[in-house]
Amino acid sequence: MQEQAAGWGEKWPAPAKLNLMLRITGRRPDGYHLLQTVFQIIDLCDWITFFPAENGRVYLRHPIPGVLEHEDLTVRAANLLKQYTGCSSGVCIDVEKNLPMGGGLGGGSSDAATTLVVLNRLWNLQLPLEKLMELGLQLGADVPVFVYGYTAWGEGVGEELKPIMIPEQWVVVIKPDCHVNTKQIFLTEELTRDSKPIKMRDFIAGDWRNDCLPVVSRLYKSVSNALDALSQYAEARLTGTGACVFAQFNSEESAREAFSALSQDWLVYLARGLNVSPLHEKLEQGSV
Repeated sequence: MQEQAAGWGEKWPAPAKLNLMLRITGRRPDGYHLLQTVFQIIDLCDWITFFPAENGRVYLRHPIPGVLEHEDLTVRAANLLKQYTGCSSGVCIDVEKNLPMGGGLGGGSSDAATTLVVLNRLWNLQLPLEKLMELGLQLGADVPVFVYGYTAWGEGVGEELKPIMIPEQWVVVIKPDCHVNTKQIFLTEELTRDSKPIKMRDFIAGDWRNDCLPVVSRLYKSVSNALDALSQYAEARLTGTGACVFAQFNSEESAREAFSALSQDWLVYLARGLNVSPLHEKLEQGSV
């Protein structure tokens, strides 16, 4: 019976990500920007629990105030999976939200990806990872990398992914008190849209430029202030279009020192970079 299948009622991780660099290399005829980026998973997570539901219903155990339930990304992901496969099963989704909204850490996209990946197992749909990534792209440009589950070099609109192994450093992340409007950033005239593409080796050698940084810093003073504060401890960078800023540290001790000092004035997170998503580690442990 479905209710007895392993994995129902368990907490599943939906980790955050950082964009370690972001170059905008062009623009497609449909208006989407072409880019190069490096996605690194970090061990900050939302946690999602799935319960079987009768009558094929898909719903949230605790709807988010101000968000229509059918527009929630986890509900949309579950319904997309049902629509594509013809699955008649239902699910109640319980999301423990830890990642800040509007910070560029990909929380909503990661929640959607975990829903796709885990329900594919729980409902025994047996779709390959590539198909789940393709479905995920319909929900958002960042969803495929969370389905993919590895630190990745991204091109296209961010959906063309190749694995890249990099040091799993400690990270301090500041969430400024603002919500960056990604659409506004990409519509800004002064945004660089013709950066020369680089190679993986250039990134590994230290080419970490984010083409959105000058625009975001000008439009959002709190982001600029957060970069200044974090720069007292290590090289501060912007993830994606923001709002979060981050710095990498070579030791846990130095990261905790910065975290402790910055926590007095900022919303700060201490995390560890990962090359493999905790979602995929849990899947490989045979929980389902």
